[in-house]
Amino acid sequence: MSYVSLDTGVIAEYIDLAGSLHKEAEAIIRNVLGGKLLAIIAHPILVETYYVSARIYERLGLSDPEERAEKLIEWLYRSPNLSLAEPSLELAILAGKVKRKFGLALTDAYVLASAKLYGGKALFRSKEKEIVKRLSTITVEYDVAFLQ
Repeated sequence: MSYVSLDTGVIAEYIDLAGSLHKEAEAIIRNVLGGKLLAIIAHPILVETYYVSARIYERLGLSDPEERAEKLIEWLYRSPNLSLAEPSLELAILAGKVKRKFGLALTDAYVLASAKLYGGKALFRSKEKEIVKRLSTITVEYDVAFLQ
């Protein structure tokens, strides 16, 4: 079974039905829920997902955006084929090394570190500037994919 470490953007695209990459994100989540993939989410991604999803729900004019965001986080946390990356000294140090070496956002560093520790692929929504600048170097050490 393959592991995929999810970035916030992938989950955001999944919940935003009007998102330009919604169908791609939906396919990933469908494969996770169907047991074809095992997803890993680092704790900082879960935190950021709460924040981003509440903003999406608010932008869409849905009632109780914070309550909806909380339910999403609980659903992700309890989903059988989706696991929270085990907080550990090893994960913290590796994420720190990734951040230092590549100058990425902390959450991106956690996505890469989680993928490495679980022997999986880091999955991002799109090729953001920070990652694109260093992509050829990053892919030497990490398996990276994009919805885009």
